[in-house]
Amino acid sequence: SWTVFYKQVFFSLSPSLPENKILVSQRPLLIVANKTATLVCNYTYNGTGKEFRASLYKGTDSAVEVCFISWNTTKISGNSNKEFNCQGIHDKDKVIFNLWNMSASQTDIYFCKIEAMYPPPYVYNEKSNGTVIHVKGKLGNFHRPTPIQTQEPQSAIPLWIMVAVTGVLAFYSMLVTTVFINYWQKSKKNIYHQSDYMNMTPRHPPYQKNKGYPPYAPTRDYTAYRS
Repeated sequence: SWTVFYKQVFFSLSPSLPENKILVSQRPLLIVANKTATLVCNYTYNGTGKEFRASLYKGTDSAVEVCFISWNTTKISGNSNKEFNCQGIHDKDKVIFNLWNMSASQTDIYFCKIEAMYPPPYVYNEKSNGTVIHVKGKLGNFHRPTPIQTQEPQSAIPLWIMVAVTGVLAFYSMLVTTVFINYWQKSKKNIYHQSDYMNMTPRHPPYQKNKGYPPYAPTRDYTAYRS
């Protein structure tokens, strides 16, 4: 009657998936502060499969299988990668992956994959947007070493006194050098002038001292005045 009629109208108006289609949805981000993460993979399937497999993959290219779980109407089994501590749980229309003892190096993007294994046809979901699991690193009981402050040895003499003394010594050295150079140049000029203006008049011989004319004076020629 009316109940059956309303059910037929509801299912005819509600959107439906194509036959043997699997859709998966995941939360985009998962922050891990205590090394334990719980990733829920919600899926929708409208086929007739009786045996399924759900896997969790790591990396943008899904190169690493973290763990998986398989189930059918009578049996459930699973396995985990040796580098991870992971366990899958199936619950109606979702698969829950629990991870523990995670390290900061395992921070990455993770993808859920749901497969309908049997009976044929084989079906699996298209790749979802994935979930970024961010594992916060902890320093634990290690403390950052406190930098040792080193003090430069202080001189017994104040710096300004050393600078003043150095300046005075430098000025005194320059002054002495300048005076010495001036004295040396003047001495050199005096020696040069004395050598240029040396008295060139020769001394008379001893035997001419008693003569009445100056030594070496030329003898006057009186014949030139004779007529």
